[in-house]
Amino acid sequence: MTEQYVVDFQEVDATQIAVVGGKGAQLGALSAIEGIRVPGGFCVTTDAFRRVMAQEPSMEDRLDRLSRLNPDDREGIRTLSAQIRRTVEGIAIPGDLSAAIVRALARCGEQVAYAVRSSATAEDLPTASFAGQQDTYLNVMGATAILQHISRCWASLFTERAVTYRRRNGIDHRAVHMAVVVQQMVFPQAAGILFTADPVTGNRKIATVEAGFGLGEALVSGSVNPDVFKVRHGEVVAKAVVAKKRAVHALPAGGTEEVAVDSQRQEQPTLTDAQVVELVQLGRRIEAHFGRPQDIEWCLADDGFQIVQSRPITTLFPVPETDDQENHVYVSVGHQQMMTDPMKPLGLSVWQLTAMAPMHEAGGRLFVDVTRRLASPTSRAALLDLIGRGDPLVRDALETVLDHDGFVPSLPDAGPGGPPAGGAPAPIETDPAIVTQLIERNEASIDALRRDIRTKTGPALFDFLLEAFEDHKRVLRDPLSMQAIMAGMEATWWLNDKLGEWLGEKNAADTLTLSAPGNVTSEMGLALLDVADVIRSRPEVVTFLQGVEDEAFLEELAKLAGGTEARDAVEAYLDRYGMRCVGEIDITRPRWRERPSTLVPVILDNVRNFEPGAAERRFEEGRRKAQQKEQDVLSRLRALPDGDRKADETKRMIDRVRTFIGYREYPKYGIISRYFVYKQALLAEAERLAQAGVLPEQEDVFYLTFQEFHDVVRSNQVDGRLIQQRKDAFRSYHALTPPRVLTSDGEALTGAYRRDDVPAGALVGLPVSAGTVEGRARVILDMAEADLEAGDILVTPFTDPSWSPLFVGIAGLVTEVGGLMTHGAVIAREYGLPAVVGVEQATRRIRDGQRIRVHGTDGYVEILP
Repeated sequence: MTEQYVVDFQEVDATQIAVVGGKGAQLGALSAIEGIRVPGGFCVTTDAFRRVMAQEPSMEDRLDRLSRLNPDDREGIRTLSAQIRRTVEGIAIPGDLSAAIVRALARCGEQVAYAVRSSATAEDLPTASFAGQQDTYLNVMGATAILQHISRCWASLFTERAVTYRRRNGIDHRAVHMAVVVQQMVFPQAAGILFTADPVTGNRKIATVEAGFGLGEALVSGSVNPDVFKVRHGEVVAKAVVAKKRAVHALPAGGTEEVAVDSQRQEQPTLTDAQVVELVQLGRRIEAHFGRPQDIEWCLADDGFQIVQSRPITTLFPVPETDDQENHVYVSVGHQQMMTDPMKPLGLSVWQLTAMAPMHEAGGRLFVDVTRRLASPTSRAALLDLIGRGDPLVRDALETVLDHDGFVPSLPDAGPGGPPAGGAPAPIETDPAIVTQLIERNEASIDALRRDIRTKTGPALFDFLLEAFEDHKRVLRDPLSMQAIMAGMEATWWLNDKLGEWLGEKNAADTLTLSAPGNVTSEMGLALLDVADVIRSRPEVVTFLQGVEDEAFLEELAKLAGGTEARDAVEAYLDRYGMRCVGEIDITRPRWRERPSTLVPVILDNVRNFEPGAAERRFEEGRRKAQQKEQDVLSRLRALPDGDRKADETKRMIDRVRTFIGYREYPKYGIISRYFVYKQALLAEAERLAQAGVLPEQEDVFYLTFQEFHDVVRSNQVDGRLIQQRKDAFRSYHALTPPRVLTSDGEALTGAYRRDDVPAGALVGLPVSAGTVEGRARVILDMAEADLEAGDILVTPFTDPSWSPLFVGIAGLVTEVGGLMTHGAVIAREYGLPAVVGVEQATRRIRDGQRIRVHGTDGYVEILP
């Protein structure tokens, strides 16, 4: 293929990113949209960049050194990237290449001023904007200056910020090449940015226009505050006109300067309302062409608007796809399940196929559509009450949507909305045999699943699994199971409400539920203390575990003195809990049984921080505290008017909560036990496909939905491009923060506590486990990297049941996600840990090692000096 060094915009389309970079491809596509005016110009292609780079023999070695630097080694990156930039700028542009550029200038008009702009092959993409990572030069005049600035653009691929951005996003420096856009300058009266969706709320129906006098550079650089206009349905619905004291103008001889704006013009609107609406109409046309919301750079010259750039807005959370034009309100599943990371397609589809309610995917996360429940008064009240007790932020976000006039349709009550949450207890007896029966029934069902799946392979396996998923849902729908869960939750609410009213006690149920029997998740944490007891007395094993780096360590243990007993203890733990892992609702996540080394740091922490017999002592201590609290509460109640009745009612509720609250954790354990059985069978199929050469890698099936995986097994053919697209999309989803509530307009809501009863500067959250504790904050994002000392306070984005082994060694808990009855809250209460959840951006606002005070009764965290 012949190398091509220069192409005009008219020759470029959106598919040619590899040739002209993201910016160039977007400009080419923009130039082809009817009714959109784009200043003329051309692209210097990536072929030219590669040709120039090949002239410097030392470049390969320097790129090797650059790729080995740690992203946090700012000094190393700064020094090496500066050397590379100087080298690139010093390379002479070959004669035939400079001649091609000069010919293109002659076609466009050599005496015209130009903007010379970097256009990397990894920028202005749907999954990564790279905005501001490379350089732009305005009002460049004459061939010599333009050639010089093209070299500068090539060099800007290696600015410190661009290098760091690529390293943090896992992008190889060699995989990115630089094209350069050379575009005729526009000398506008006004310029700015148009977002075709509100960049703050995400609302796709609201366009935002930012405008200032002169060139748009003043706005982009942040040196001038813009006028801001918001447009909805062709009408300006809000505007903020500010004093614009400075503007950037072009100099006659080239370059730009910042000048003062005439005092009489400073507070005049940059655009009329009619101009704003016209501009947004152009933006909607561009958005329709590219199929997603756009961030558009525009100029207003004498004869109208010109568009100088358009790129996807990559920070917006995607909206679930629907086949209607109705309004929808979605609630995040991840915030209820304590797993807000993105899930791979197989994980999403298996959860959808086994869930109790229809679930909608967006941004690698799942959402439940609650529009109809919000539409009628009775079901709305029941939903808000139930959600509000668990997570007041979700309730607040839903109430914000309900305040939008007419967004949620108003429907008459279709029928009874169910008993209000927190009302009469569920109609079952307080009988421990109910819990025993439920667990036995579930265990039998899982045993049958393990037995029956063994002989299933190929398409027959998928048919079997579809039936197994229906059985899975039948178990979850078991009315007795739902009644047992609700009985424990409602008894908890009753105790907190009544003892607050009668005795002024806050969150009394937190102590009354300590060491409640039958909680499979809290037992899991205590059982790892027992494993540590076996290992602690075997110093050779402890030393060996401190150097574990791979998953073969269990086989190696048997060669050590006391290693067989240590291995047997770990194996027994994995037999009971090995199906668990962080983010366990995603079937594609590696389980402890698959990656047992994950548990080693926690075992070693337990060896270091605890004495033998700690598990039994911890459980007994919790039970004793709960008994003491019960006696205290009942004796105080009997001293009140009508005290015997109040004490008797309370005693019944304490018995009820201790009978059923432990079962709250069991259904999730059952789900995850089934998931591991499904996964092992699916991975066996994937391995067969990989050995047959159908799949490059066994785990590529994680990027297919269950149905797509089924189709591949039937056809023995796979679409490699689809898998690559899914991998790229999954990587991009990590940069998105899922909202608690999302609307079909794209509005993303996180909710607010709206409290004024916390100290100034405190971080507000939801109180889920009573008590106050002070200690060192350990900000931990990955359980495998935990290094905890006794008395530490764990600060993390979310905790699902797999984190409970860490809970036995900490003094308190702070999370960004969670509610009153989510798993982290339940286990914190089980272990008597003061805990505050739902603290927005806790892992950013609290630094690792800081001393903090957790107010688990009142729901806030103080950062101490």
